[in-house]
Amino acid sequence: MCRPYRAKTKGKVERFNRYLRYSFYNPLASRLKSAGLTLDVQTANMEVLKWLKETANQRVHGTTKEVPLERLERERSTLQPLGLPYRGDVSLARCVKEPEIKAPEWAPHNPLQHPLSVYDRILEAA
Repeated sequence: MCRPYRAKTKGKVERFNRYLRYSFYNPLASRLKSAGLTLDVQTANMEVLKWLKETANQRVHGTTKEVPLERLERERSTLQPLGLPYRGDVSLARCVKEPEIKAPEWAPHNPLQHPLSVYDRILEAA
């Protein structure tokens, strides 16, 4: 993920997407189309592992001048573990209690907003 409106990181993400598209997706889609097949998610997921193993992780990276797979193995011990994948199960989500924020001493104790009942009466009158 890149921060919004930050060109420094946005370009890096977009360049990877372009590399993936032109080095993996387009050649695979063309190969399947010439065989009369269409590219689906299952086929792409199977083929991407082969592409990573044979192509992407074996090339010498232009910036680091290293093979990505070798660098990953060397840095693996310093990387933080990945979080659990989102399973889409909202019922398992836990509510995190937000810390109580205290108003500064100089802040007025009267709220700047009317009680909600005032707005209800205005709506009923309208």
